[in-house]
Amino acid sequence: MIANKATEQYKENSIFTASPEELTLMLYNGLIKFIMQAQMAIDEKNIQKAHNCIIKAENIICEFQATLDKNYDVSNNLALIYDYMNRRLVDASIKKDKEILNEVLGFAKDLRDTWTQAMKLAKQQIPKAQQMAK
Repeated sequence: MIANKATEQYKENSIFTASPEELTLMLYNGLIKFIMQAQMAIDEKNIQKAHNCIIKAENIICEFQATLDKNYDVSNNLALIYDYMNRRLVDASIKKDKEILNEVLGFAKDLRDTWTQAMKLAKQQIPKAQQMAK
């Protein structure tokens, strides 16, 4: 019980102290986790758990859609991808279809991996910019 409370406190602190970039990465990881949990729930014939996990994944996609910065061209492409993923999650929820979830999982992993690479590149650019400012 104490370990559980400590773990929850650690998670909460991680969220409150994370940068916007790290929060986005956490959301991508959460999306992947909930899709995989939904797939396992379908295997276990636990329809309610599958439904709940898919709803959580849909909520994350909605958050991504709501926070897109339209000042960047890539936002339009991301909006289309997120819309497609959300529609496929709805289909997966209705049909309890693991293959549809697997398709969305592939998109989620690709987006997460791309985001991770972008974060690394941004970190490399910061020291260069600081050196140029001197």
